[in-house]
Amino acid sequence: MLSAFARAFQTPDLRKKLLFTLGIMVLFRLGAHIPIPGVNFVAVNQCIKDTKSNGLFGLVNLFSGNALLQLTIFALGIMPYITASIILQLLTVVIPRLEALKKEGQAGTAKITQYTRYLTIALAVLQGTGIVATASSGALFSGCSVAGEVVPDTGVFRVATMVITMTAGTTVIMWLGELITDRGIGNGMSILIFTSIAAGFPGSMWAIKQSGKIGGGWVEFFSVIAIGVIVVCLVIFVEQAQRRIPVQYAKRMIGRRAFGGTSTYIPLKVNQAGVIPVIFASSLLYIPALVVQLTNSQSGWALWIKGHFVKGDHPIYMATYFVLIVFFAFFYVAISFNPEEVADNMKKYGGFIPGIRAGRPTAEYLNYVLTRITWPGSFYLGLIALIPMIALVAFNANQNFPFGGTSVLIVVGVGLETVKQIESQLQQRNYEGFLR
Repeated sequence: MLSAFARAFQTPDLRKKLLFTLGIMVLFRLGAHIPIPGVNFVAVNQCIKDTKSNGLFGLVNLFSGNALLQLTIFALGIMPYITASIILQLLTVVIPRLEALKKEGQAGTAKITQYTRYLTIALAVLQGTGIVATASSGALFSGCSVAGEVVPDTGVFRVATMVITMTAGTTVIMWLGELITDRGIGNGMSILIFTSIAAGFPGSMWAIKQSGKIGGGWVEFFSVIAIGVIVVCLVIFVEQAQRRIPVQYAKRMIGRRAFGGTSTYIPLKVNQAGVIPVIFASSLLYIPALVVQLTNSQSGWALWIKGHFVKGDHPIYMATYFVLIVFFAFFYVAISFNPEEVADNMKKYGGFIPGIRAGRPTAEYLNYVLTRITWPGSFYLGLIALIPMIALVAFNANQNFPFGGTSVLIVVGVGLETVKQIESQLQQRNYEGFLR
């Protein structure tokens, strides 16, 4: 990986793309430290110090690079865009119009991207309004003595200004991501998510060191680093693992020319769903705690939810989280990979799996293989996602533990994809051909 970056910096055009990407990343991190108008920044800093963990808004805060709890112009981060993309992807299976656009190729994809932008702005307005209302009521920093002073002016004009600023920040983030995609290296949105998560690593590691009790905290510090190396190696191994199903294409005579007769394969990844099941499960588990916090109820069911579904270190919470991840892994694979459609396309172009009849038997075989490899993939996702919660108990770390859950999956995935793109562009520029 380091050699790929070194060779890329030696190539002038790739060096410009890498420097442009790094510049956008710095600009993105700069915006994550500029507070929105109408916020008492002194009270915000005091509440961040008093409140060591915030499980309710932990996912959004993770994707915003800790900008949410600081109430900056990029407080919403990339989360509205991620939510909009997931919603459009799910609706593509349900709405025939979106499915037809997806099949139109580049023009249809551009139209779906435009719908995603509009939905992102709408979701940013809703999420911004909810966050401002939560901060105004003091519920954003539960347990802080000055939580009610975070937003001193709750007038309509002031609140509208804060919401518009957050929405504009999300729009700028979308634009920055598209700039990286067009003029930089890699997928822009993925790079910005990588930047947000990686920015929190040093702070999380230093917090573990300060809270440690053995050897001044250095034993816990280096233990976490060792665990992180093992987890990253495991994630790389599983993310690269795939089941290759061989496909043979029959020869076809068109005029005097013979076409086909080639062999290829269908790569089915062990973790076909990626990080989406973890995001779905996390979002769903936030709903009970959010309802309790907004209603401020003190009834029996509310107290039970506060004791079991808020902090995340209870066995019931962990078990529910694991089961939801397994469920959403199968759910997302079922809607993102259609064995019948793949089998029909293979049959249309004269392809077949050796030993399997074309048509419905091929679809059943693909579904059988996909189900078998999804089981270990879903268990792997569940175990990786539980690492921060185990660390919460073992090391007294916050819920944004750096080497586990959503963070390590995204960081490793984006890193691998970016390195592959750099290597492919290097190969295009240094291709020697078959004849020298």
